[in-house]
Amino acid sequence: QVQLVESGGGLVQPGGSLRLSCTASGFTFGFYAMKWYRQAPGKERELVALISSAGSRKDYADSVKGRFTISRDNDKNMLFLQMNNLKPEDTAVYYCHPDEVFVARNSGAHYWGQGTQVTVPS
Repeated sequence: QVQLVESGGGLVQPGGSLRLSCTASGFTFGFYAMKWYRQAPGKERELVALISSAGSRKDYADSVKGRFTISRDNDKNMLFLQMNNLKPEDTAVYYCHPDEVFVARNSGAHYWGQGTQVTVPS
């Protein structure tokens, strides 16, 4: 079955860096664009970054542009998010998920993992 396992979060001081990883299984990873989302306490889940299936196209939320870098390794079925110059407002649980094409092909189902907590104290 589809599994998404996020890791790499932690507590980091403002200005610090973290590298998140997402290990995917149960579907053809290299076929789909992939996204990183985050959800802060009391807020809705928001899109942080996306990468095309081959990795040639990347887009970012304005709030992380220039600080975060998304990448993928299709041979290892892994997605990454390098986060630099972290700010308190980056505090959230981070999730990975394949794109809308995947969701449509799975009858609208999402397969959220447990996420990984990133905490940047103010």
